[in-house]
Amino acid sequence: MLKIRMSIQGDLTIFILSGRIEGESISELENLINAEKRPVALDLGEVTLAGLAGVRFLARCEQTGIKIQNCPAYIREWISREYGAS
Repeated sequence: MLKIRMSIQGDLTIFILSGRIEGESISELENLINAEKRPVALDLGEVTLAGLAGVRFLARCEQTGIKIQNCPAYIREWISREYGAS
C-alpha cells in the first residue's frame, strides 16, 4: 500500500510517498501528478518497496522533468538501469 501526502514549497508541489510503489497506486499517483499545475517532486524517503512497474514509472517521471528526492540507493540503481534499457 502506498500512502501519498502533499506538501507545497514555494512554487513546487512535493508528493511525499511512504510504503510500496506498485500496482494501482501508480495510476493514483499519476493522476495526482497530471492534475497538478505546479512543478512536481517526489520524495521517496519513506518508500519501503518499489516493484518493476514502480521503478519504470519513476524513470519516466525523471525523463519528463519530475525531481525525485530522498531516493533509496537500490531504487536509484534500478532507475539508472531502466534508463540504460530505453
